[in-house]
Amino acid sequence: MLYLVIGLLAIAAATAAAPRLGVAAPLLLVVLGIAVSLLPFGPTVEIEPEWVLTGVLPPLLYAASAAMPAMEFRREFTAIRGLSVALVVLSAFALGWFFSLVVPGLGLAWGVALGAIVSPTDAVATSIATRLGVSPRVVTMLEGESLLNDATALVLLRAAVAGAAASVSVWDVVGDFAYAVAVAVVLGAVVGKVVLAVRARVTEASVSTVLSFTAPFLAAVPAEELGASGLVAAVVAGLVTGYGAARALPPRHRLSDESNWRTIELVLEGAVFLTMGLQLSTVVDEVHGGLGTAAWVAAAALALTVLVRAAYVALLLFALQRRTRRGADLQPRLTGMQQRLDAGQSPYEGRRGRRRTSPRDVLRMRTRITRGLADIEHFLAEPLGWRDGAVVVWAGMRGAITLAAAQTLPEDTPQRSVLVLVAFLVATGSLLLQGGTLPWVVRAVGATRGEQPGADEERRRLLALMSDAAATVTAPVVSDDPWARLTAAKGHRLAVLDAQRDALLTARDDGAFSSAALTAALAVLDADQLALEMRGAPV
Repeated sequence: MLYLVIGLLAIAAATAAAPRLGVAAPLLLVVLGIAVSLLPFGPTVEIEPEWVLTGVLPPLLYAASAAMPAMEFRREFTAIRGLSVALVVLSAFALGWFFSLVVPGLGLAWGVALGAIVSPTDAVATSIATRLGVSPRVVTMLEGESLLNDATALVLLRAAVAGAAASVSVWDVVGDFAYAVAVAVVLGAVVGKVVLAVRARVTEASVSTVLSFTAPFLAAVPAEELGASGLVAAVVAGLVTGYGAARALPPRHRLSDESNWRTIELVLEGAVFLTMGLQLSTVVDEVHGGLGTAAWVAAAALALTVLVRAAYVALLLFALQRRTRRGADLQPRLTGMQQRLDAGQSPYEGRRGRRRTSPRDVLRMRTRITRGLADIEHFLAEPLGWRDGAVVVWAGMRGAITLAAAQTLPEDTPQRSVLVLVAFLVATGSLLLQGGTLPWVVRAVGATRGEQPGADEERRRLLALMSDAAATVTAPVVSDDPWARLTAAKGHRLAVLDAQRDALLTARDDGAFSSAALTAALAVLDADQLALEMRGAPV
């Protein structure tokens, strides 16, 4: 219990001191943990890896995915999918080949297993990049990658371990991965919608928040029992919750969620990084005479991960730029289709062989065209260049998932203690080296983004949208009774806020505004409604 209290105090102190020192709190906690582990009287820390994989990561991933704007996630899903699947596979096999060459008696299968362990980036670690003012597209790509790449790595790990004992075909691995993701997506979506529907019927904010604490486990535990990815299930449940909460839950409930989940994230993230450092002495003690070998192998592996990531990101940026150019070429055609729809004409007017479109088809097509045009304008306004690519490469840090996955290696793994130490050194080295120098890299390449040129125009369009929504609400009938007038005025104001919120959420679905602008506008509406409800009188 004493260690628990000291740990909480350390997390609070590091979080408070980090902004003043200009260093991210996770880095301080890792360094503190390493320093304490090297003391003669330092505590011996051994963390059961399943506690991290099933007890800590699901709520952290759920909270991160719930806070991610669904619109931005959809727009960057092509990049996220490549980073979280293709890059992990490439890194795992490149590292596996390297490990099989430099570690005696390891073999390719066990090398790929270790490569899969050190390939995925960490959702907690990449949170360092979100505070540096880089492009929102970069932040979305990094966060989305770290939310989903764990499933790829863990499936590869299981396949490699199985392949070390028996033959496993590529189709077996592909089938396992497809099954793990498909089942997890379905379970996560169902749990997210069901929990959100139940919470919408709860009047007490604290009870609603408690129910939200169960969502990641309700999604992850059944998924793991079915052989799927519990982490992906938790992520999907969080995405569903984040997308639907603004419509399903009142502001008081969402404010309770935000404050309580922020506290849980602070404690769990801090505990993850602190215990990573504290485990140094335990991991080193298990290695007998192989410390030097593990150190240079880890250094070379870390360099190789950066090189592979740099090569892949360069190809990814080229593909994204080509997509943006194709979108620019397609923009006039989509604009013409939208104009014909607005005029009540068929979008295919003038073309033969086209069947007549039903009203439902027209509505669906209008939505797709509106979103497509908004996406094209977004990509043109926020292009990604080599500066952003440099940040994506250097911000790909490893973290808790690497160390936890390494400790799940079977006891009969060749040179298991050395492999665990290599994974530990890659994770901590990546976090300290890349995390510690990331602010300098961002400044050196000039990747910091200020306010966009069209921000003022966007705010004016938002205000016009909210004004139009307010005008649709009928004014209350004036009464001679003062209390009736107050009650009617309050009801009218609440109805206006609801109409404005609905208009903003519809605009969010269409991608008409940036997520930052929409989030700020929705926060203002929530604050107005909370103040109105607390005062019990109209503003």
